[in-house]
Amino acid sequence: MAKQSIGIGSAANDGTGDPLRTAFDKVNDNFDEVYADDFVTHDRLAARYTESSAVTSAAAITIDTSSADIFTWTAGHSTTVAFTNVEVGSTCVLAVTGGGSSYTLALGNINGSAGTFNRLGGTYDDTSSTKNLIEFKFISTSEAWYQISQIAS
Repeated sequence: MAKQSIGIGSAANDGTGDPLRTAFDKVNDNFDEVYADDFVTHDRLAARYTESSAVTSAAAITIDTSSADIFTWTAGHSTTVAFTNVEVGSTCVLAVTGGGSSYTLALGNINGSAGTFNRLGGTYDDTSSTKNLIEFKFISTSEAWYQISQIAS
């Protein structure tokens, strides 16, 4: 249900607003919507929490963290990755399939300025078909902690 606005008329007591019963019916409906069970569902979450997006290989890649949670990229270049629309507490995952040509991955800007990236563990591997899962947690709009993992053999 969409929010129901109460008609208050053009001026006080001009008779053009909602009758009292209609107004309070709308109030009750609006509260029922807010207090409904399971109000927050996967379908109601923003794209930054629920979507996946493919990244085109290039020498510079910009990831819009508001557009998806998981970004996939098959290495075809050495690249520098920048992040935009970062909010404090946001996360994102970059799933990289190695290209097998010793391509490198560097981390660049966050929200248009030099970013601080703190690696917790793991190393990037460009061996052909190796999958690298790089998880970023943004602790500010200019700093991220990250870790790199590969599938165990």
